Amino acid sequence: MENIQKNRELILSKIKVIHKESFFSKYQLPKLVAVSKKQEDYKIDKALACGQKIFGENRVQEAINRWQKRLESNIDLELRLIGPLQTNKVKQSLDLFNVIETIDRERLAIEIAKNLHEKTKTKSFYIQVNTGNEPQKSGIDPLQADTFIKYCIKDLNLPIVGLMCIPPVSEEPSMHFLLLQKIANRNNLPELSMGMSTDYEDAIKFGATSVRIGSLLFGERLVN
Repeated sequence: MENIQKNRELILSKIKVIHKESFFSKYQLPKLVAVSKKQEDYKIDKALACGQKIFGENRVQEAINRWQKRLESNIDLELRLIGPLQTNKVKQSLDLFNVIETIDRERLAIEIAKNLHEKTKTKSFYIQVNTGNEPQKSGIDPLQADTFIKYCIKDLNLPIVGLMCIPPVSEEPSMHFLLLQKIANRNNLPELSMGMSTDYEDAIKFGATSVRIGSLLFGERLVN
């Protein structure tokens, strides 16, 4: 049986140590985003019981099914969408998530802007950058990132606060984290969502403000 509380304490301890020794120690401690994709309900409840407040979901419908009732008794939760978003799910997403990290194309950005209003639950957005230019992955081409960021902020008036990336499995993640950090810096974006169970320590060294961790916290997830 997974000891989620012990796993969480260990991860938080590592985050604190690595952050303190990094060039970014004067900034706020990176947040732990618990990736609850395909995890069993009892594991989610255990994470909640030991104080975890920020969760990342990959699919809108799965998130609705999982969190609708739990949100009634856990009003201080922060839900983040960290998976691809279809335009036909935008309205649902804006009512459910506090943060959407995966704006990755113009059509999606326009649809979000059309449906965004003061009562919308989502207050912050990240742009996903495909730092490895992988055809099977979502995300803006790094060479187009500056233009797209400006378009989203200035033309669409979206509250873009940061960037997100998923480095290629076969490459050293650090160079991708550095690239994302550089794009964020020149566009004055303070938030960097980068680093997962296998590479979050490197991500923190390159300025991650949040790390997305699933298996290291919950253990292996259910297979489809």
